[in-house]
Amino acid sequence: MNKRGAEMSMSVIIVAAIALLVLIILAVLILGAGRRVSEGTGCAGTGGTCYSSCADLAEDQGGIWTPDVTNGGTKGGCRADEQCCIKIGGGAEE
Repeated sequence: MNKRGAEMSMSVIIVAAIALLVLIILAVLILGAGRRVSEGTGCAGTGGTCYSSCADLAEDQGGIWTPDVTNGGTKGGCRADEQCCIKIGGGAEE
């Protein structure tokens, strides 16, 4: 038998296994970083509050609230029936 050929194929298998392991680790790191970015740019990450409506939020907490249309609903981390509201003004102190 040709020992050199067997050693070479074993080396290729080992290198391929290491390369696959490195790719899996990179994929996990990249997906984890992407999740943190979406959390940081969601409603809470931009200083907003998820609420049924911005008018209801203004009644409950005071101030002037406006909807953040880019983060409303599930794409901003809110429930589907909620808006992401950003406070743009202060209310009267009681």
